[in-house]
Amino acid sequence: MKFSGALRRLILFFGLVPALLGQRGSPDLAAVTAALGNRQFDRALELVSTALEQYPHDARLWTLQGIALSGKGRSKDALSSFRTSLKFSPDYLPAIEGAAQIEYEAGSEAAVPLLEHVLRLRPHDQTSHAMLAVIAYRHHDCHKCVRNFEQSGPLLDSQVGALQEYGSCLLRLKQLDQAIAAFQRALDSHPDNPDARYQLAAVQLQTGHADQTIETLTPALQSGLADDRAMELAASAYEAKGDTPQAVTTLRQAIVKNPRNTDLYLDFADLCIQHQSFQTGVDMINSGLSLQPKVAPLYLARGILYVQLARFDDAEADFEKADVLDPRNSFAAAALGLQAVEQHDPDQALATLRAKLAKRPNEPFLLYLQADILTQKGPDPNSPDFQMAVRSATRAVALEPRLVPAHDLLAKLYLQAGKNEQAVQQCRKALENDPKDQTALYHLIQALRKTGQKDELPELLKQLAELRRQATQQEREHNRYKLVTETSLSDESK
Repeated sequence: MKFSGALRRLILFFGLVPALLGQRGSPDLAAVTAALGNRQFDRALELVSTALEQYPHDARLWTLQGIALSGKGRSKDALSSFRTSLKFSPDYLPAIEGAAQIEYEAGSEAAVPLLEHVLRLRPHDQTSHAMLAVIAYRHHDCHKCVRNFEQSGPLLDSQVGALQEYGSCLLRLKQLDQAIAAFQRALDSHPDNPDARYQLAAVQLQTGHADQTIETLTPALQSGLADDRAMELAASAYEAKGDTPQAVTTLRQAIVKNPRNTDLYLDFADLCIQHQSFQTGVDMINSGLSLQPKVAPLYLARGILYVQLARFDDAEADFEKADVLDPRNSFAAAALGLQAVEQHDPDQALATLRAKLAKRPNEPFLLYLQADILTQKGPDPNSPDFQMAVRSATRAVALEPRLVPAHDLLAKLYLQAGKNEQAVQQCRKALENDPKDQTALYHLIQALRKTGQKDELPELLKQLAELRRQATQQEREHNRYKLVTETSLSDESK
């Protein structure tokens, strides 16, 4: 967020000048400030350099030099000049402001004490409050962010990004009415900003005001300027108020606008499930897969629809395809173990774990992680690594029978080794502890099919499909919330 740009430089170049001229000092000040006012930075530096030879301890001269250097884009040298000025006059406000501006623009934490110093000298300085609010937002300190934004006055309305950050923090603090008001201010002051419109509409929908969401989005929808993201949100609002035909129409239009947006197909599939139009959903997912045949969520969605149509073999095939395409985000993801592999080279991670196991050989979770990392290396079932993984996971569940990820991992290993009955046992133990364990359900379906025990499969596939549907819906809601509460810091430069 650059309050700086125009505003802060006006303070430095113009608001500062009267303060300098109003003080007793060398006669060179008037000429220097005149040069600065005309943006003659080289001339100003020449005059300041001459004056400093006679008045080397004059804080005003060092500050003027900092302004001139800043005007030439020499921020590092300018900061040094401002710091020198403060050595001679620690409370000299123009120097504090100049240093704070440079540190703020550089994203430095050193801006904070400088801005707080400004506020001790000038408690109602709106720009300093606004800058502190932005820094607090970066650090997820919403209480401090809101407090400072509230003291930034009309300046807040001039910055759409600041209003969005203010609204996001209010939302996180559960101050919903105030959050809506902040996002409304952002849209009112920047009606052509699509992000401002989307964020207001998303918060309105999140707080149960579907009618207001549609009202907010209507100008963009009617003008044809709405992007697929806004159209997706509008479809959710239409469905929330019971206008399913309009929701379907809007989603179809969004898909035409951006046929590679996976979320649109998932929303359409969810509508079809809710209204029992399963084949329509399959047809739409097929359209998406024709463009993106390697997108795992589309196979998951179609698998869920196939379950509703009692096409269980097709459903299982789609679930398996999704797992192959994206195992970490499908059923077989043992998240904690995978984090260890992602953060380190597998061999290094294994060495670290074994060092810990040497000190705590009976720690179930460490044993599970060891098995998980070994498994991620893709060992052959007859290899020493594979056998070690089985022993480690077996030991983990013996020590802690409620360690569901270890049961899931054992089931996977037994399936790979062709020990399907043992895989079934591990899946059932996992489900005893967590009936919503999608990994266990998926492996159980695989194991039962391989053992010829198919009576349970239809019901298990229905359970798996419903869990996947719920998880997908929750993930989309979470992502929509993140879009509102996590305004991109990269937009600050706009």
